[in-house]
Amino acid sequence: MDNSKVRSQGFEENTMALLDSSGIKDSRDIHDDRIAFLEAVRSSYLDCDSNRPPSWNMYDATFKMLRGSKSLELVIASFQLLTELNKKFPRTYLLNEVEYPDIFVNNEAWSPFVLGTEGIHVEGSKITTDLLDPAGFASLVDGIAQDFNHTGFELGIEPLQNMLLFQYLVEVLEADFITRQILYKESLNWILFRESMLNMLLGSRKIHHKNLVKTCMAIIIRRSYHQILEEDCKISTDEFNVPLATALKEVKRKMNIDMKKFLTLIMDLDLVRRHADSLGATSRFDGTRSSALEIILDELTYNIHDLSPFLMAFSEPKWKLEVILQYLSKYCMKASVRTRRANIPNEITVDSVLSNFSTTVNAKTIAKKISSGIFQMLLAHLFQACLSIQEDNCTDNSTKKIGNTLSEISKKFVFAIQNLRETEEGLEIVSFVKEALFTATLLAGKIGNDDMLIQ
Repeated sequence: MDNSKVRSQGFEENTMALLDSSGIKDSRDIHDDRIAFLEAVRSSYLDCDSNRPPSWNMYDATFKMLRGSKSLELVIASFQLLTELNKKFPRTYLLNEVEYPDIFVNNEAWSPFVLGTEGIHVEGSKITTDLLDPAGFASLVDGIAQDFNHTGFELGIEPLQNMLLFQYLVEVLEADFITRQILYKESLNWILFRESMLNMLLGSRKIHHKNLVKTCMAIIIRRSYHQILEEDCKISTDEFNVPLATALKEVKRKMNIDMKKFLTLIMDLDLVRRHADSLGATSRFDGTRSSALEIILDELTYNIHDLSPFLMAFSEPKWKLEVILQYLSKYCMKASVRTRRANIPNEITVDSVLSNFSTTVNAKTIAKKISSGIFQMLLAHLFQACLSIQEDNCTDNSTKKIGNTLSEISKKFVFAIQNLRETEEGLEIVSFVKEALFTATLLAGKIGNDDMLIQ
């Protein structure tokens, strides 16, 4: 054994010894030892040029602190350490990125997930059950949803731990996914995603895919209804202190972003899977499941009161555009006709949808299916998604989904709102629609003539 390995083992033994609480009765001493452990791992693997990650035991001990500690300081510190270690020592990364890129997955590395097994990781002679299998992950999301149903968090530190744990897990899934996505664009090799952590998680029989997506939607909608209100983080003098309440407030603010990121990852995976299926690259081994887009559309169709809060919160432009286009196609587009030469339905675009509202007669006919107020809200969100895609200079299929220049889209949007107003006397234009309409009139060069539309 070389000297570096001997030194490494010696360091691990000394560092892990800090967690040995046998014979220590003072809880403060135990707490200080755990802080010292986290600082030792940080200084040895993050604050230096070390190219070797911490040992499996060090990772696992840090993860246990995040999940089980009752100390706010330990929970925050362990979360930050795990997050930074994930960035510096990813489990999945690219080799030879410039010339011949290939993927490398360190299957021996520690992971917070247990996928493809019975949910127990064996390290030497020890059995660890703190890691999350698919059922445990689904239970975590359900627990967060239940916490969000309370007007105030009065359950101690556990809600904070759950949200931070979810945030960390999403970052792990995202790092693995993005690496595979980069290589897939060149190779079109579906196996890259078949073996991804996200695909194995969602494909497990231990997880109910549809319920998971619906729960994610419920959390996003809940946060839209209650945008960081003070009562969301009420301070109970019996159970809370100011630092904990402050931490809860900040983490809840970030939670909505994390949940949208997770839902977007699922939708991106569905898109790749659909593309691989069109190439004949999938098989029975991949199983079947409804796409997240289909589940979202079904939920918003049956629960129309959730449309506005979901679209207000779900800000990812590419998928927001797709959700609205598919939703509006049920009411605006006639069924496409397939022929022997073309087995692909007509492409739905923003331009084609807006054309359905080009006259008052057409607008009135369509508005009868739901209401003019809902359609104006949908069109305003659709226009805002177009703006975001243009601002981001997207080069993917999203720009094709727009179907015309931004100037023409703006003109058609202005006319569509004008025609919808004429279908219902006294129709109120909410502030969000007014803002979109004001922007559209500017872009269309019609601000002088159509001033009356935004009054």
